[in-house]
Amino acid sequence: MSATYDVVVIGGGAGGLATAASLLKRRPTLSIAIVEPSDTHYYQPGWTMVGGGIFAPSKTHRPQVSLIPAGATWIKAAATAFDTAVNCVRLSNGDSVGYRAMVVSPGLKLDWDAIPGLKESLGRNGVTSNYGYDTAPYTWELVQAMRSGRALFTQPPMPIKCAGAPQKAMYLSADHWRRQDRLQDIEIEFHNAGPVLFGVAAYVPALMEYVKAYGVDLKFGSRLVGVDGQAKQARFVVTDADGTTREEVREYDFLHACPPQTALDVVRDSALANEAGWIDVDDTTLRHKRIENVFGLGDGTSTSNAKTAAAARKQAPVVAENLLALLDGKDMVAAYDGYGSCPLTVERGKIVLAEFGYGGKLLPSFPKWVLDGQKPTRLAWLLKSEALPEIYWQGMLKGREWLAAPQSLSNTDKAA
Repeated sequence: MSATYDVVVIGGGAGGLATAASLLKRRPTLSIAIVEPSDTHYYQPGWTMVGGGIFAPSKTHRPQVSLIPAGATWIKAAATAFDTAVNCVRLSNGDSVGYRAMVVSPGLKLDWDAIPGLKESLGRNGVTSNYGYDTAPYTWELVQAMRSGRALFTQPPMPIKCAGAPQKAMYLSADHWRRQDRLQDIEIEFHNAGPVLFGVAAYVPALMEYVKAYGVDLKFGSRLVGVDGQAKQARFVVTDADGTTREEVREYDFLHACPPQTALDVVRDSALANEAGWIDVDDTTLRHKRIENVFGLGDGTSTSNAKTAAAARKQAPVVAENLLALLDGKDMVAAYDGYGSCPLTVERGKIVLAEFGYGGKLLPSFPKWVLDGQKPTRLAWLLKSEALPEIYWQGMLKGREWLAAPQSLSNTDKAA
């Protein structure tokens, strides 16, 4: 074993960096190692804006080394195995690292290979996705070039990160076509493997107004299962209301695909995973259900909240406070309420700001008279386009918990 730390953080993404920063803000004497193989850190919420021609790709990434919190050690490797019986993580560089407590925030796997032909077609043949840094710019290229024809947008079965992203791509594309007076010549279809437009009903009426305005053909229970880029054909399995399934092939001129998503293999094959493969944590404390000195947050966990950067922003302080309580031999003190946010970009300049927690409970950050999240507003657009990137880079990743102070677990228990 190369070294042992008070805390080992698996993943240098949003959740991992924010938690490390929050821990060091509270207790600067901690020894913390962050295990992350990538040289570049991506602000993934910005990729929708890249695909809509609003952000330059360069606005969505920074060197990983510039974001490691002062006082933390960066181990530039990937975790390959977890030996929780002896508090050890095996690494891709052949080393291993020990810990008193571990935070697991590795993200999830975009399973492009699960749809035959999709990976091979990405970035060419009219096939794109805002779920990739390399392909989001191609979305905007295709949108600008399209004059007529059929545009398909797809959404796989849940769970996926940023569940609103597939339809955000659709709204921004349709808005551009409307502004260019092309919308009447473009047939738009939204193929959603699920049964509803959005999982929290309160936001659906505002979204449906845009669906109608853009002339979108909603196709629920329609799952993308194959792409033939050369022939420009997409194959779907459609589940009808009576449960019967059938295959349908649709010709396309433009295809924005969202890949199926699963837990990472290193998690699925470990003692950390539940039956579905996700990191098995308590919904409220974010502590592992079976392994006391392990915590998890972010897209790779079993929690039922929306998998968004906004969720990780709220989860990081909860993990920080509860982990320190663990190291001090105390009971858990902080509670996570399932908060997640999905700024739904319904047109250039307006956003429906969906904010909600466990069970679809609405959790707005602002009074309704300031910002009504159930309506498209210019203020929500400014929040998304101007404020949130800076809150991410300068706040969240630096342990500044603006509007993210953790709730007391004792208060939550009393409320329950």
